[in-house]
Amino acid sequence: MKSILLHIHDDVGADSRLQAACDLARACDAHVHCVQVTPLPDLVAADVYGGAGYAPSIAAELHEIDEAYRTKMEARLTQEDIVWDWRQIDGDSVAGLLSAARLSDAIVATLPEGGRVHLSDPLPIVADLALGGRTPVLAVPQACKGFAVTGTALVAWDGSPESCAALRAAVPLLRLAQAVEIVSVEEADKAEFPSTAAPEYLARHGIKAQLHSWPRKGRAVDVALREAIGTLAADWVVMGAFGHSRWRELVFGGVTRAMLRDTRVPLLLAH
Repeated sequence: MKSILLHIHDDVGADSRLQAACDLARACDAHVHCVQVTPLPDLVAADVYGGAGYAPSIAAELHEIDEAYRTKMEARLTQEDIVWDWRQIDGDSVAGLLSAARLSDAIVATLPEGGRVHLSDPLPIVADLALGGRTPVLAVPQACKGFAVTGTALVAWDGSPESCAALRAAVPLLRLAQAVEIVSVEEADKAEFPSTAAPEYLARHGIKAQLHSWPRKGRAVDVALREAIGTLAADWVVMGAFGHSRWRELVFGGVTRAMLRDTRVPLLLAH
């Protein structure tokens, strides 16, 4: 991965996003493309004739706020040993990021904790980014202190096209991991030996991986996966994202939805 898009937004997840992007850039000798989106389409004001239009004074104020934040962030970035640039866009956050990410190898965004209650809470855009484009999304929990690229990676595997896409996208990072654990959760309450396609594919790329058939024991699949993450001490997870953005149904039925809500390690998602 040589081109990393970092979502720039003033929220409580900004530091963890920045640190994860820097960790990824240093590990891959990559360029960080900082993209700041000012959401002007949401700013409308009714006129005396009953119509609607942008409120120029509010737009100017938002641009001023974003410019001040840019100055602060650029001061931070100059202290990091990475190569970066900056782009400011007006428009919808998801659409703007996806447009800017067309030639990026990954998008770094925040995995929020719970719903968005305060303006300082991160935007809940990970699912829309993962489902709306072709660029893998590194979803970083807002409390993360960084991205341990060279640690232990866990691949959630079910053989679906989405999990295959995620595995292919993750190859450059899996080469850097000290250990790769492939976990296939048993679909029934009986042991089933999972397909060896994933470890065989990785072996062709020179990546050694351990395959696990994880017992479900009547639990939800996401519960079994989180148990695997804890037991195998995974530092980050590779998952496929599947569904329709309209109701955000993801891989394994609602499993990725639950993982987005409850997982506390970075997730690399691809659709």
